[in-house]
Amino acid sequence: QVQLVESGGGLVQGGGSLSLYCAASGRLFGFSIDVMGWYRQAPGKQRELVAAITISNRADYADSVKGRFTISRDNARNAVSLQMNSLQPEDTAVYYCNAVVTRGPVRGTYWGQGTQVTVSS
Repeated sequence: QVQLVESGGGLVQGGGSLSLYCAASGRLFGFSIDVMGWYRQAPGKQRELVAAITISNRADYADSVKGRFTISRDNARNAVSLQMNSLQPEDTAVYYCNAVVTRGPVRGTYWGQGTQVTVSS
């Protein structure tokens, strides 16, 4: 079993910055964390991809956060970070860490418990 533990988040004024951090732990020996990423879900809306990064550090971003958010990962610590700058009220949501873990043909997707990000206008 794999656990994802998130930290960061909180309340910030519009235009401000926040950083999120997520570390994976558990039965990871022999497994590869192919992709780590961040999703978010605002009230009344579907969960959406914010940013994801592969084990080879290829990053993808939602159009709405390009140029403002930066995702990075530390493979040695099985961790992923999200630096969020120029935050806007529409970025308010619960942010979830995600990891896709594989070992040969076996593949699993794991989620963190979520962390609230609130941006005031």
